[in-house]
Amino acid sequence: MKKVAKSILFLPFLQIPSGHHQTANALIDGIMRIYPHIKCEKVDILSYSYGKIEALVSKFYLNWIHIFPGLYNSIYQFSVYKNVENKKRYRLYELLFIFFMKRLLEEKQPDLIVCTHALPAYMLNYLKEKNELSVPVINVYTDFFIHRFWGVEQIDYHFVPSPQMKNFLIKKGISEERIYITGIPIHPKIIKQKQTPAPANSSVLSVLISGGNLGVGTIDDLIQKIAEAKPPQQIQFYVLCGKNKKLYNKLKDMQKSNIIPFPYIKCRDKMNGLYDQMDAIITKPGGVTISESLFKRKPIFIYDALPGQEEINLQQLKDLGLVFHLNKHEIHQQILSILHDENELKQYQNQVANFHSHIYCKDPSEIIAELLM
Repeated sequence: MKKVAKSILFLPFLQIPSGHHQTANALIDGIMRIYPHIKCEKVDILSYSYGKIEALVSKFYLNWIHIFPGLYNSIYQFSVYKNVENKKRYRLYELLFIFFMKRLLEEKQPDLIVCTHALPAYMLNYLKEKNELSVPVINVYTDFFIHRFWGVEQIDYHFVPSPQMKNFLIKKGISEERIYITGIPIHPKIIKQKQTPAPANSSVLSVLISGGNLGVGTIDDLIQKIAEAKPPQQIQFYVLCGKNKKLYNKLKDMQKSNIIPFPYIKCRDKMNGLYDQMDAIITKPGGVTISESLFKRKPIFIYDALPGQEEINLQQLKDLGLVFHLNKHEIHQQILSILHDENELKQYQNQVANFHSHIYCKDPSEIIAELLM
């Protein structure tokens, strides 16, 4: 049967609410707003291939990070980041997924494929090397670095967050016209701030805390330090708990007037409004929240980094001058000293403006739709 509409297949990995899924969802919603006739579908190759095993893998992954962070970091660094310039074969993954990837592509018959995770990109790059795939593929990177697991050379287009990543790809032989500096794509309802916002003039600052959704990391320690701070309070903290009901209930039970928890916010308009009310963001160096905060031009404070990719993200962001790294003590004082220092804030906003000056003028969803058409 002849296909009527063009179709795009989005390939994240795992079902946990990660940046890979958030980015795919943001791109899908953006494309559907511009071209509602384009069919967009998102598939996790692990669930597609092995069904309920995906839930076990996700649980193991989160527990591994939580219980053995040092071990996870060492293995991550060795397997995908050490000697990052060199190419590496991952034969076990080829054995586990190539058959199912071929079956998925035959079943879906996409006109374009978008990878927001390295594993699908690796598989598709492999198939292109073997001349078994001619469908155009786009890599959309959701971190501020590119590791060895990403399939790169045969991929048709690359959406990168920064000029540094573009230069990395050029050194690997990717032609410049195949690379777009887009930032990490954010949802179209998160309205991008074009100019530097005016300094806060309220006696009480509003700070958004993000990063507790998966229940891993040290957000409990951060909240405890904030709760123990002595009055007078000069900061109102708004905590995004996501689907972490345990954290939400704990914060509600604390009944602290300066700590306001939010459950999962599905409405992107509400999330956009919440961002606009904030003077700063405290988060982990995950790609999507960082990207949203950068596009909102809000000062970003990092309180913790998960082992592996977040630690590398943190170093990249510090090198770019885009974040402030909090130490574990006197959190209030650190935030206040920066947000009340005009010179410090001006220097920071100059770094953010420089970052934005390299980003392609068109929205990533629009670029994808144009490449498809």
